[in-house]
Amino acid sequence: MMLKTAALLCMALTISGCGTISSVFQEDSIAGEDLKKRQTHCDSISRIYSGIGYDFCTLHAPELPQKGFAGRPAAPLVLLDLAVSGLADTLVLPYTAYQQVKHGNIEIYQAQTTAR
Repeated sequence: MMLKTAALLCMALTISGCGTISSVFQEDSIAGEDLKKRQTHCDSISRIYSGIGYDFCTLHAPELPQKGFAGRPAAPLVLLDLAVSGLADTLVLPYTAYQQVKHGNIEIYQAQTTAR
């Protein structure tokens, strides 16, 4: 029974793309670029509880045409991920607090670059 529960939880995290993993354990440019591609309305997210911030940005992004899992995940999956990200963000809080002081927010560049 415990193995089934762990497997289901693992699959749910994989499907929803855990916000904490996306924002804490990847380079800032990757997380920022992902949120930019999703056309979120966020300019930046704080590193402290960044998984929750990442999920809220994803939740408020416009619906994009689905290409595999490239579009916005279904709202129930994001809500499930909010709970999991809240727990994970709490566990990594000492690290993210230090990173917030040292580097500031994770920037999401919305402006299009102009060709020269």
